[in-house]
Amino acid sequence: MSDMITIALTKGRILEETLPLLAAANIEPEEDISKSRKLVFATNQSDVQLLVLRGADVPTYVQFGAADMGISGKDTLMENGAEGLYEPLDLRIASCQLMTAAIKGSSPKAGRIRVATKYVNIAKQYYAAQGRQSDIIKLYGAMELAPIMGLADEIVDIVDTGNTLRANGLEAREFIADISSRLIVNKASMKMKHVRIQAIIDGIAQAVDAGKN
Repeated sequence: MSDMITIALTKGRILEETLPLLAAANIEPEEDISKSRKLVFATNQSDVQLLVLRGADVPTYVQFGAADMGISGKDTLMENGAEGLYEPLDLRIASCQLMTAAIKGSSPKAGRIRVATKYVNIAKQYYAAQGRQSDIIKLYGAMELAPIMGLADEIVDIVDTGNTLRANGLEAREFIADISSRLIVNKASMKMKHVRIQAIIDGIAQAVDAGKN
């Protein structure tokens, strides 16, 4: 198993967009992932296997060497840190923006602000860089409800079309970062299995470049 290349994938919509990129690098699962409850999948390459994980867990598996490579959202990498990882490729999939949002038409609050988000570390760094005092409230979902119910003045969240914000009477305010899915590689794996991993990186990079044209 020491020569096996393990790639950790993020389940859901990102997985659907990742599989064609892997196929372009001649890596395809031997069964339909969408119809299976398994978490580990063999591929047409005898030395490559795939893991299907929650997005938040992918960097952890790669960081600690349980996976050699992975696909992770930039928001997850920003929030949890990327120590021990290389980030050689922006896959240009699942693109969106990380932004602040508040009730539409409301005036920005002066002084100390309450912010609801699942991106606690990013929010702390963002408001601190602005010199604004903030109390960060961690939520795991339904961020839009926090300003409506008076729990927070603003939220920090992923914005794609903005439809969910508008449907709940909110509007996007300040841009924090562009977000997309990134290919990440364990630093030790890159040294020990360099030739094989670099070949996979190159194959995926060609697919990404082809998709831009």
